[in-house]
Amino acid sequence: MTQVRAAITGIHGWVPDYILTNAELEKMVDTTDEWIMTRTGIRERHILKGEGLGSSDIGAEAVKGLLKKTNTAPDDIDLLIMATVTPDMLFPASSNIVCDKVGIKNAWSFDMNAACSGFLFALNTAAKFVESGQYKKVIVVGADKMSAITDYTDRTTCVLFGDAGGAVLLEPNTDGYGIIDSQNYTDGSGRIYLYQTAGGSVKPPTHETIDAREHYIHQEGQQVFKFAVKGMADVSVEMMERNNLTSDDIAYLIPHQANLRIIDATARRMGLDPEKVTINIERYGNTTNGTIPMCMHEWEHKIKKGDNIILAAFGGGFTWGAMYIKWAYDPK
Repeated sequence: MTQVRAAITGIHGWVPDYILTNAELEKMVDTTDEWIMTRTGIRERHILKGEGLGSSDIGAEAVKGLLKKTNTAPDDIDLLIMATVTPDMLFPASSNIVCDKVGIKNAWSFDMNAACSGFLFALNTAAKFVESGQYKKVIVVGADKMSAITDYTDRTTCVLFGDAGGAVLLEPNTDGYGIIDSQNYTDGSGRIYLYQTAGGSVKPPTHETIDAREHYIHQEGQQVFKFAVKGMADVSVEMMERNNLTSDDIAYLIPHQANLRIIDATARRMGLDPEKVTINIERYGNTTNGTIPMCMHEWEHKIKKGDNIILAAFGGGFTWGAMYIKWAYDPK
């Protein structure tokens, strides 16, 4: 029996126009371009400006571009999964809103929240629906308006985040291409190091929580860095070893763009040359669920059919994982 794999057959990314530079941040908080670049590798990030705009708008733009690019009709989509930590609202799901905005009527949809690993977790979940034979066309969206939960008076976190999103189309493949292997992990004890205090059922919004600025990202940077370096590097090497891959076999590592030092540490553990590592953190910052699809979007013209690709991510929770993909098409 021929094995069915879920193959990425198209990718599109989108960022808003407004660019927040390190020079502008220097006027907002006590920081410098040198300090930010040395510790994070970020020079600028894109911010979604405008009344009433949210993560669904970012996701919708990515999906519109994907449908056009792959010549796919909205009615042909069976399922849409959106990975986000900044939904438009608690309910309805932002995936539902994206479907409405792009005219997808025959699919069901849901959101997934696994912090910065969400896109990877959603991609793994979506692949199972394709591999089972249940669905032929599934879209996975990773989109976040991180500026909505970023405290621009906190010099340790406001330099890190930007707004962006991307979407991929998954279709069945019987020629050996597509998602070959994946491994995901969670460790809930890490929840004390990276979180948003208020806004959920434990601590609903009040005047007190707003005044205390508890609706913004809180991060214990050193602890997160330590866990991220080990988690992302370990799972990436595990993916190589499980599939008998050497550094020579890998065309590209597409990592979550949280911190340049974390990316460099992962690449060194994998034995990869710098030209095999996709990096755009300097221009976008950490866009959470948008980082991996944005990298795929920007490197799509370089990736060739049959290339071995490793995706890797680490996020709050803690969550982390890696995926091995044999790319299914040549540059378009």
